[in-house]
Parts: sequence; C-alpha cells; structure tokens
Amino acid sequence: MLSNVISKRSVFFDLLAAHTSRLVAGANATLRLITGLGQDGATTLELIEEVHQNETSADKIKADLIRLLYQSFTTPINRDQLHTLTLDLDRVLDDLQHVANAIGAYHIDTATIEARAMASLSADACMRLHHAVVALADKDRGQQIIDLCKEIDLLESAAEELRQKAIKKLFEDEGDDPAVWHAIRMLELYSLLETVLDSSKRAAKTIEEILLENT
Repeated sequence: MLSNVISKRSVFFDLLAAHTSRLVAGANATLRLITGLGQDGATTLELIEEVHQNETSADKIKADLIRLLYQSFTTPINRDQLHTLTLDLDRVLDDLQHVANAIGAYHIDTATIEARAMASLSADACMRLHHAVVALADKDRGQQIIDLCKEIDLLESAAEELRQKAIKKLFEDEGDDPAVWHAIRMLELYSLLETVLDSSKRAAKTIEEILLENT
C-alpha cells in the first residue's frame, strides 16, 4: 500500500516535469521562429505548427494531471496549489502560442533586435521554470528553486525594460504608411512577448509559495 502511495505521488512530479518540458520546447520553437524571420530558408509556417504541437501535447498532460489530482486521496503538495501551478504553466504555453499566431496572422516577416532579445528572455525563463518544477520533487533543493524564481523575476524586468525601449524606438519617426503598419504589428508582438514573461513570473511566484508552505 505504501509503495503505491509513493508511486502515485511521484507521478504528479513526473507529469509537471513533462508539462514544462513541452513548455521549454514551445519557447525554443518560438525563439527559432522569431530569430529566423527575414532570413534565407526561414521555416515560419513549420515553426508556428511546432509551437501548436507542443501546446496541444501540453494540454493533454495538463488534463491527465488535473484528472489525477481529483482522483487522488493524497497529493504530494497542497491540492489547490498543484492546480494553480498547472494552470499557471499552461498559461505560459498559451501565451507562446499567441505569439506564434500573431506572427502568422499579421504577416510579420522580419524581426527586430528587440523582438529576438525578448524571445530569448522568454526561452530562458521557461527553462528556469522547468528546472524549478523538476527541483520541487526534492526537498533538499529549496535554495535552488528560490534562486531560479528570482532569476525569472529579473528576466521579466529585463523584458519589460526592453519592451519600453523598443516601443519608443518604433514611434520615434512616423515614416510612411507601411512603416506605421509595421510599427503597429511589432507593438502587438512586443506586448505578447512580454505577456509570456509576465505569466512565467506568475508561475514562479506560485512555485515559491508552494516551497514556503512545504518547508
């Protein structure tokens, strides 16, 4: 009986890690998507689809985790916190999908230095979220989790500062009509990329709360 309980407890952490591995894959696909815009041999449509596939895969993992959550008598950490963390992580992937969708819908075919930098910050934040979630299964890795969450907070701050500078740069000169439309499209892209960092920060805060309550 005890071995069954321990085994089921480990499944929660396995599913969370599987979910964040899809998150990392989606963030890396988004980074490659934005970095490749305007380059020879760009595979824009393929990379948008890759982001979608990772989001769909993560949705299935999320559904399995929530189903297990309500079927289990005991959970390794607070049931409500597990549910909140699952939704927070899912929101980050949804935000990445919104970025990919915007590139396709708005026909964004070139990327700015700022957009590439924000996509890189997003990928870094998602990787740290994955490491923090994996570390949750080990009670001795509390300080590592705290450090990772602080790093995510710093990445979000860097992205917000970058977004503000990028927006100012966009509208320094009005330019012609095509330039104005380009500025409007990029403004939306910057906002969506910043949302990825905001959601990552929210997930990191939930992880910190879980850590504080369970130490």
